[in-house]
Amino acid sequence: MSANAHGHTTAAWTGVVVSFVGFCLAAWGMVQPIPMVVVIGLVVAAAGAVVGKLMSAAGFGKKPSTHAVAATAKETAGSSVSV
Repeated sequence: MSANAHGHTTAAWTGVVVSFVGFCLAAWGMVQPIPMVVVIGLVVAAAGAVVGKLMSAAGFGKKPSTHAVAATAKETAGSSVSV
């Protein structure tokens, strides 16, 4: 799994950190009986996924592999041959 750099991007780390902070905030709000803090924490945790996806779209995510592009091009070229 580590060979393909799964999750080793700025977008992935930022999304995880934002979600972690949100879950910690929600957990603290559950221990202290403050329902509004729990809701805010869960919203922040969900925002972590959105932040990660937006950063990935902005170019901070994993770059496309040249091997995957070459394999896709080879499959496409092979399937267009008619008999």
